[in-house]
Amino acid sequence: MVYASSPDPRRRTRESVKIVVAGGLGTGKTTLVGAVSEIPPVNTEAWMTQAARTVDPLADVDGKTTTTVAMDFGRITLGPDLVLYLFGTPGQPRFWPMWDDLCRGASGALVLVDTRRLEMSFPAVNYFENDSDVPFIVAVNLFDGLATHPPEEVREALRLPDGVPLTSCDARDRGSVARVLTETLAHTLRSTAGAPGPGALTTP
Repeated sequence: MVYASSPDPRRRTRESVKIVVAGGLGTGKTTLVGAVSEIPPVNTEAWMTQAARTVDPLADVDGKTTTTVAMDFGRITLGPDLVLYLFGTPGQPRFWPMWDDLCRGASGALVLVDTRRLEMSFPAVNYFENDSDVPFIVAVNLFDGLATHPPEEVREALRLPDGVPLTSCDARDRGSVARVLTETLAHTLRSTAGAPGPGALTTP
């Protein structure tokens, strides 16, 4: 569902929009949903076991001890008449078949990348480029609060088309996450025929 403003503000109804938060293992999807959700986030975190490391060889990421095995879910209200529902995808390759279901009905997607392990982000970018019609943007998660690579280098490394926005955010910071989600929705509106102009969007 795409948000559209009513000609008469007195007749506005609350619109709901589904946004998918995608990315590789350990890129910060669960952190991002938890940082911005106005309800207790729902997640399906499970402890990583020694046996799982044979099927998730990338599990040793910064001492990571849990992983999402189904999805994360949260909600954020952007203004009096717009609610975003966030669905975070699992990052491990064995759970990728779930992505089609999670993306069904989504208006847009935010792909998180970690420039320290950029190779983990290729499958997510490829999925939205080639296997999904959901408009998406890419955001570099600033784990240390600093950008370690210039945007043009990241864009070239990911081979992003010119029409895909590239931005950055701190997945731990609510304001930063709200901003990048607004950018995701704005890109969706630009990608949708007959969408309203930028003035239809508000931020907290």
